[in-house]
Amino acid sequence: MPATTPTPVHRTAGADARLHWWALALPALAFALLLLLLAGSGEVRATAAETAPLLQFSEQGLRVAG
Repeated sequence: MPATTPTPVHRTAGADARLHWWALALPALAFALLLLLLAGSGEVRATAAETAPLLQFSEQGLRVAG
């Protein structure tokens, strides 16, 4: 009977585990975008005259779609 060799066991956790590039990039990008939204929110001042065309456009789109 021939001798069989054991199947090698690969460890995926521990000190030699590697992260994909996006595993660090995506949370960092999300954090930066949220920080920019929070930092820039104090500078935005919308008036009624500026929002009226946007509301009219959305109402017309809803009428056409519905």
